[in-house]
Formats: sequence, structure tokens, C-alpha cells
Amino acid sequence: MDKWEEKVKTGKVKVGIMGLGYVGLPLAREFASSGVKVLGFDIDESKIKKLNSGKSIIKGVADATVKKLVDDKVFSATSDMSKLKTVDAVLICVPTPLTENREPDMTFVVKSCETISKYLQKGQLIVLESTTYPGTTRELMAPILERSGLKAGKDFFLAYSPEREDPGNKNYTTKTIPKVVGGLTNTCKIMACQLYGKAIVRTVPVSSVEAAEAAKILENVYRCVNIALVNELKMVFDRMGIDVWEVIHAASTKPFGYHAFYPGPGLGGHCIPIDPFYLTWKARQYGIPTKFIELAGEINTDMPHYVVHKVMEALNDRKKSLKGSKVLVLGLAYKKDIDDIRESPSVELIELLIAKGAKVDYNDPYITKTPVQREHNLGMTSKKISPAMIKTYDLVLISTDHSDYDYNAIVKNAKLVVDTRNATKDVKQNRQKIVKA
Repeated sequence: MDKWEEKVKTGKVKVGIMGLGYVGLPLAREFASSGVKVLGFDIDESKIKKLNSGKSIIKGVADATVKKLVDDKVFSATSDMSKLKTVDAVLICVPTPLTENREPDMTFVVKSCETISKYLQKGQLIVLESTTYPGTTRELMAPILERSGLKAGKDFFLAYSPEREDPGNKNYTTKTIPKVVGGLTNTCKIMACQLYGKAIVRTVPVSSVEAAEAAKILENVYRCVNIALVNELKMVFDRMGIDVWEVIHAASTKPFGYHAFYPGPGLGGHCIPIDPFYLTWKARQYGIPTKFIELAGEINTDMPHYVVHKVMEALNDRKKSLKGSKVLVLGLAYKKDIDDIRESPSVELIELLIAKGAKVDYNDPYITKTPVQREHNLGMTSKKISPAMIKTYDLVLISTDHSDYDYNAIVKNAKLVVDTRNATKDVKQNRQKIVKA
């Protein structure tokens, strides 16, 4: 413990990060910026090449930042997993998606642990950051890592500290968001807290890895349920002829007992659409139904269908059919001003519109081409927008409210606008063209 603490304090500790995406790369930035040497691991050779040349792979980390860290020799990336032997700590930042049956898909975590176990060294600290169900670290990870012949909590150290990334949030960064930490043993927890304390402003130690895993699930269940509530109210108020956005604004003036959540075309991102179902799956093992979570999931999952219905109604009111109509979807990312399309409702909206016979294009200033995803492959390229181009579409669907868009110009030139984000709230003229969904 004394040697570990001294190593961390002097900055001589070397950190390995498995997975250099929206979680791993910002984490690497914070450790490397604090003077700690970071070796990033990824299986994507194109990522490795780009990062080692000093270029970023995500919008949230600037090229200049990566270049400086590479030039200062505090960050490098590799696909050579044998180099796991050379680091003091391995932080695992890999995806934890759902299967087609909405059950946890732990493939990436399992494969990461199997790889680490081949090269595991005595005294190393292993930390999982990926969101998961309570019990993962102790029940799934520890046995795989112990295939190395080393004992968890004695020969190597194991902890869980959930990522709390919020891409595009200008008020909080990886460094300033408190870090919840739970260890397999008390020593594991202390070591992980000391390590994260080198790069993060505050650590929040909890009694166990299960408590840390549950804390992350709670954060996302809280958001999932409340977003589902406001999505359901949006549909109710719409039928009653009441503007839900006005209602939310009015309710938000209460200085206590209320926190605003906002409706949209569906849930997106790497956490809220997925993580609550990890708890649902685990709760079933204990014979406990999770009614709130499952109902929230149903409501949020159905939102893209509701939006498409609103699009059909809007066109129908103007004596047009959705089939054969030209539709321009604005925004592919799951939320404004980022380049992340994981679980984005825009993708499903496009697929639903195409399935109903619409001719669909999209524009997103941050996503020039649609990447191949696990369940989607649109094979589309972002169209450059202009007043003349917008006029050629029968309907413009605002799915992501990027700040880059000139909403006055969009409404002025569009024949019809369906707004799922209240992005056109400040547009004063041509409001008769706007339909809120």
C-alpha cells in the first residue's frame, strides 16, 4: 500500500485504458494531463493510428489536446495486448449493450477480462468503468481474472468505478464529475481512490463493488423513468391541446420539489436506453418485478412511432401522403452538439419513415456518414443544407436540436416542420408551418 501510494503521488504510476471511445479517451486525457503516463488499448487499428498521429477520434476531445499529450510522451495507443504487462492499473471502458432479448450482453467485458488474465501481473489494479448490473465485478470478472493463478484482493486488486460521461456538457468534465469507487476489498477501494484522486477532483468511496454498480444503475433508472413520464405527458397534453413545453417551463419556476425533464423523439445514448434493463434482468433472478422500469422502457421505446404518426398527420392535413414524400431529418446524434449516435432515436426514425415509403435524407454537422452499427446500417451521407435545398422537401423533421442550425431560416424555407425538441420556440414568423411532436 505504501509503495502504491508513493507511486501515485509521484506520478510514476502507469495507467492502461482498454477501450478508447467516448469514455476511455476523455479518461486518458485527464490522467495524461495530470502527468501520469497512459497507454491506451483498442482493437481498432484505424483509431490507434489516428491517435498516435496526434488526432482525436471524438468531438469531445480536441485534436490539439491529443497532439500535445502524444508529443509530451504521456499518452500513446496500441493494439498489442501483451503490453498490459507494463502498466500498474488497467481501467476497462468497453461497451455493455443489450442482446436482442433485452438481456445484458457482457461479451466485451468477458473478452477484456480473458485478455487481461493472460498478462495479469502481481500487484496490478483492475477497474471496470462500464455500466453493468450489481454483481458483475465479483461474480463475473473476478473468476475470469483468477484464471491467471493470482487471487483477487490478495495478489491483484479489483474495483468498480462507473463512468459518468455526459458528452457535450460544458458545465462538467471528466475531471470535475465526482467518481464513485467500490472495491472488492477495502485495500482495493483505497488503491482505486488514490489512483483516481490523481486525475479527478473528488472520489466517493462506497462499501462494496455492488454498491458502486447499483449507484450507476440508480442514476440512469431515475432519468429513464422521469423522461418516460414527461414523454407520456407530452402525448396526453397534445391530445388536450396543451403545449407540454409551456407546462414544463411554468412548473420549473417552482424553486423546490421539482426537477425539469424534457420530452423528445425517443431515448438515445449509451446509458439511459440500456442500463435500466440490466437491473430488470438481475431483479428477475431474485423474483422481483421492476414495473416502473419496464413501463418506462415501453413508453420511451414507442416514441419514434409516435413521432412518425405525427409526421403522417401533419402531411395528411396538407393533403399529402407520407409514402412518396421527401423528408429531411435534421440531426442524427442522440442529443445536441455532439457526434455520438449510439442508440439515437434519429436512426430508428429514418428506418421507420423509409419503411413507410418516404424518401429520406438527413443532415448532421458532426456526422458526415452513418457508421455501421450492431443493428443498423443506413448507408447514408449527410446532405449539405441551404435555403434552396430545404425548399425541395415536403417536410423537415427536427430530431436533434443542434445549436448550429438557423431555425428561423429553416422554418422560413421549409414547407412544413415537425419539431420534436422545441427547437423552434424562438421563431416568431411562419409559425403556422410548425407542428410540435
